[in-house]
Amino acid sequence: MYKRILVPTDGSPLSIEAVRGAARFAKPLGASVVLLTVIEPYSYTSLSEYRPESIDDYDERMRQVAGDRLADARNIFDEAQVPCEVVAVKSFTPSEAIIDASEKHNCDCIFMASHGRQGLAAVLLGSETQKVLTHSKLPVMVYR
Repeated sequence: MYKRILVPTDGSPLSIEAVRGAARFAKPLGASVVLLTVIEPYSYTSLSEYRPESIDDYDERMRQVAGDRLADARNIFDEAQVPCEVVAVKSFTPSEAIIDASEKHNCDCIFMASHGRQGLAAVLLGSETQKVLTHSKLPVMVYR
């Protein structure tokens, strides 16, 4: 059925549960996984504002956060003995990055959490999962 599954993670508790669900889903299929996290680039919109950290410091901190997030999720796939490739990309629009990564890495399914953001941010910004569901040409499995 599915041979290469894209699994995006933002490190949230539900996202980690979705990673566990993806491992259980992929294992009996003999599928491999592309584990993805999206890093928000440094915002250049108001360079005149006071910045508590430099661009280089921000980039280094985000690389570390992404690396930790991917390592934690990769351990779940390693324990389940599911082949896993890890990818981190920068994007202001995670849904687009997810869809682009699914195409770039020749995935045939996207398996993701039903939501990551909570509260007002989710209402104002919209659900990244909803955007992926709306725009992806691939099947999307939503973990709740």
